[in-house]
Amino acid sequence: MLKQGKFAAMAILGALVVNSVYAEEKSAAMVNGVSIPQSRIDLRIKAAASQGQPDSPELRKAIKDDMINLEVMVQEAAKAGVDKNPEVIQQLELARQQVLVGAFVQDYIKTHPISDDQLKQEYDNLKAKMGNKEYKARHILVETEAEAKDIIKQLSDKKKPAKFEKLAEKSKDTGSASQGGSLDWAVPSTFVPAFAEALASLKKGEIVKEPVKTQFGWHVIKLDDTRDLKLPQLDEAKPQLQQRLQQQLIKKTVDDMRAKAKVE
Repeated sequence: MLKQGKFAAMAILGALVVNSVYAEEKSAAMVNGVSIPQSRIDLRIKAAASQGQPDSPELRKAIKDDMINLEVMVQEAAKAGVDKNPEVIQQLELARQQVLVGAFVQDYIKTHPISDDQLKQEYDNLKAKMGNKEYKARHILVETEAEAKDIIKQLSDKKKPAKFEKLAEKSKDTGSASQGGSLDWAVPSTFVPAFAEALASLKKGEIVKEPVKTQFGWHVIKLDDTRDLKLPQLDEAKPQLQQRLQQQLIKKTVDDMRAKAKVE
C-alpha cells in the first residue's frame, strides 16, 4: 500500500487548481478529459524512493493507478460541490501553506548550510554542559517540607531505617514511584538546577540531609551510583547536531521574520 500523506494533498490541490502549464507537459493519463501530468507521477515516485521503496515498473503502475483514483474522486467531489464547502476551502489553503512552508524551509537549509566549525562548536558546548559523569539517582517527591523532613528522619533512623523504595510509593512523581523512586542514569543537566546541585554533592549511597525544593515540590534524593559519561565522537554525532542547529536556524529566522511583520 502506498503512503500518501502530504503528497496526496498536493495531488488533490493540483487537480482542483489546474495550472495552464500542465497543458504543455507530458500527460501520464487522461481522466474524463483532465490530464494527469507525468511530472506529478514523478514527484510521487521520488517521494516513494526517499522512503526506501525501489523504483520499479510495479511501483510506477501502482502510483499511476493511485493518481487516477485520486483524480476520479476529486472530480466526483467537485461535482458534489465539496470544493465549495468553506471548511474544505480552508483545509486546502492550509495544505497549500504547509507545502509552501516545507519547500521554503528545505530551500533555506540548502542555501544556509551548517559548517563543520559550527558543528564542532556545538559539540564542545554540549560536551561541556553535560559534564563527564552520569548519575543514577532515586527521589521521593512530596508536597511539603515537613513531609520531606519526616521521610529523611525515617530513612536515617539508626535502629530501624526505613526502605527508600517503600517510602517512594508516597511520591508525587508517579512515574518513578512504582520503580522505587529510580530516575535511572542521567547527566546533571537533565535535572532542574537545585536538584542537580544536590545530587552532585552526594557520594554513592548517600541521602540528602535536607530536602530540596524545586518548582515541583520537595525532594528527598538518594545517589545510587555514578559512572563516566561516554559520549559519541563528533563524526557519530554530526547528523543529530546538524539537525539541532538547523532547527535553531529556522526558529531564529521565523522569529526575525515575525518581528519585522506587521501584525494587527
